[in-house]
Amino acid sequence: MSIIQTIGIDLAKNVFSIHGVDAYGKCVLRKTVKRNKLLETLSNIPPCLIGMEACSGAHHWAREFIKLGHNPKIMASKFVIPYRQSEKNDANDAEAICEAVGRPKTRFVSVKSEEQQAVLCLHRIRQGLVKSRTATINQLRGLLSEFGIVLPQGRYSLQKQIREILEDAENGIPFLARELLNDLHLKILNLNEQILGYDRKVYQLSRKMKDANKLMSIPGIGEHSATAIVATVNDGKQFGTSRQFAPWIGLVPRQYSTGGHIHLGRISKRGEKHIRTLLIHGARAVIARCKTKTDRTSVWLQQLVERRGYKRAAIALAAKNARIIWAILTTGKEYDVNYING
Repeated sequence: MSIIQTIGIDLAKNVFSIHGVDAYGKCVLRKTVKRNKLLETLSNIPPCLIGMEACSGAHHWAREFIKLGHNPKIMASKFVIPYRQSEKNDANDAEAICEAVGRPKTRFVSVKSEEQQAVLCLHRIRQGLVKSRTATINQLRGLLSEFGIVLPQGRYSLQKQIREILEDAENGIPFLARELLNDLHLKILNLNEQILGYDRKVYQLSRKMKDANKLMSIPGIGEHSATAIVATVNDGKQFGTSRQFAPWIGLVPRQYSTGGHIHLGRISKRGEKHIRTLLIHGARAVIARCKTKTDRTSVWLQQLVERRGYKRAAIALAAKNARIIWAILTTGKEYDVNYING
């Protein structure tokens, strides 16, 4: 029997499809195994390259396969789709994964440790609470408008005035509605406390993570941005250059070029949405404080805002910070505000 060189696994909750080929690309393994038999099956196979799509559980299985001596690779589904033959089913998906993992241009996701995923759990849970708070505030604002009370945009204005509105007996809000609106207000206060608690956890983590401390020296990079980046990017060297790191976050313009004519559009918004959002918010904070400063970065930003506008300047600074982040993660050096690439 030929020796298996490459395996593609279509991950699932309970049933996994496996497709293995030898050095010549000939199929020598094609089977379906249950969850409790997957590791046993792979333990009887000599160390080989294993491909998987990025999905829930992919990093867990990658860590387990590494323990067995295999070389697991995780890739986005968009790199697998072009290699799928015929109809979509588990067996064809596994075959396509097996084909895609061996291609030189396929880009892979670095395998995250349990500690990195724990930090990302903190960010995801906090992000969910923020969305829930925003939804509750919008619901409360909409219900108040049904009684002729319209508040300015922003959560601070609502939270500042809602108590007075609920206590005002002359504004025409029925007792039942007043009681229900108060429940929403209490929910918002509870969410504020939970988010604050997670913010404190992020602050504590940022002080313990060496790379996060280095990143926080960059203007526009705070505790949330630094910890999220370090937890997401296991090894900055997986990106060949800093100009590969910025597109991965989605901070470069879409391009449609043909016949020598270059057409650039809006930013692609691909990759890590959470990190992109944090970098752009950080860039906005830097721009807001640069008006009275005279350092090189602030002067560059002032000129860029005048020439290209506020939003483009924010994206430009976020993309620049992304390239600086890549340099720090790959070289291990500290941020130097006066650094000149000579």
